[in-house]
Amino acid sequence: MMPIEIAGVEHLTATDIQREVGVVRQILWPWRRAPKISHGRRYRDKAIVFTRAEAVAIREYSNRLQPAASPLLSRQTGASATA
Repeated sequence: MMPIEIAGVEHLTATDIQREVGVVRQILWPWRRAPKISHGRRYRDKAIVFTRAEAVAIREYSNRLQPAASPLLSRQTGASATA
């Protein structure tokens, strides 16, 4: 991971974060759109970059735990709450 320094602040590219966190772009981009994580910033009209603090927040979000019987899971599997 090679941080980019912009105006004295370290930034990581989305690719760096994907490698560090262990998620693919197809996961990271919907999280950005939701917005479940920061949108980041566009650097030189190309790469999306995140501050170190945003990278930590993304890692925390990716490692979150939810109850197995969450309402979201029940809706996805079609399970009934009274079953």
